[in-house]
Amino acid sequence: MMKGAADRISHHPKWKKVAYGGMQQGYDDNYTDESFLEAMVMNANVVKRDLFKVMQDSVSISQYLCIVTLVISVWIHTLGSVIDETSLLKLDVGLLALGFSVLLLTTSQLSQQLLSRYLLNISFFISGLYILAPVYHTLTRSISSDSIYALTVSLLVVHLFLHDYSGSTIRPPGALNNPTLASNISLNASIVASVLVASRLPSRHHVFAIMFFSLQIFLFAPLITFCIKKYSFKLHMWFSFALMIMTLSVVFQLHRMLFVLLLGLLVFVSVVCPYWLIRMQEYKFEINGPWDEAKLCFDITE
Repeated sequence: MMKGAADRISHHPKWKKVAYGGMQQGYDDNYTDESFLEAMVMNANVVKRDLFKVMQDSVSISQYLCIVTLVISVWIHTLGSVIDETSLLKLDVGLLALGFSVLLLTTSQLSQQLLSRYLLNISFFISGLYILAPVYHTLTRSISSDSIYALTVSLLVVHLFLHDYSGSTIRPPGALNNPTLASNISLNASIVASVLVASRLPSRHHVFAIMFFSLQIFLFAPLITFCIKKYSFKLHMWFSFALMIMTLSVVFQLHRMLFVLLLGLLVFVSVVCPYWLIRMQEYKFEINGPWDEAKLCFDITE
């Protein structure tokens, strides 16, 4: 009798780890033997981050927050008649010249043909803005100012939330990838916010000047900052810190409470958030093993 039991055990089929083939005779569908967990790997893909490196990367976010804050400051001064349309147009021309100068100095792949195309697009862009300025001027005449300002703030929040802080809203010279869908939605939100603010101005010349200024910043400022960062990271850091100091000084003259809020936000983004990210890495736990889906080791587009 003992011999018969031993024969049944010896003739029991050995379990095999196979991806396809159905149930194996004598074993449950979810059966695994002792060797199943031998291939388990813990925290294989967890990236060890350096606090100082994360703080450097967060400067791009603080930099763009300052850019948007400066745009809002110009909006407030224009709505309050502190800045007239002539001064605003001079600022527009100066920013346009400065942007092209930085682009020429920091981009080696900027050919004469590409530069000519940029200038042609900008000429069409300016002409279209000037033609549409009377339309923008009367676009929200039947809507209260409180509703306009509330909607503008909401659109700017959407813009900041979806903005691509590591890239550009326009494809840089030599780049292969186009801006993402989220980046395009963010850009559209900023354009609509600019139109809403422009519609509260007293004349179409004000509307043209503020729209030209706003779209220059939201369209071309990310491209300029991206080219500066790609050209020299050290120059990017110096430019970012100078921009933060200038923005804080402008906001300090505008309102003391806004200055405190902006300073706290910059410290939170540049110091507190990187520290939180590093601390949270200690609690990250990832396991990999034979149960994971197979991953392609080559580019499917090749």
